[in-house]
Amino acid sequence: MIECPVCGVELEIGSVEIHEIVECPVCSSELEVVSLEPVILEELPEVEEDWGE
Repeated sequence: MIECPVCGVELEIGSVEIHEIVECPVCSSELEVVSLEPVILEELPEVEEDWGE
């Protein structure tokens, strides 16, 4: 079981790959797999719009 870094809920994650994106079913945060041994998840930063300024 892996803990969501945003809301703290325990997530059951099967086989994942490095840099895979998973979504928390409770808080809907998009999480990136940043390590496999052990599996570590980090919240993806919100992408800000680039208006070319």
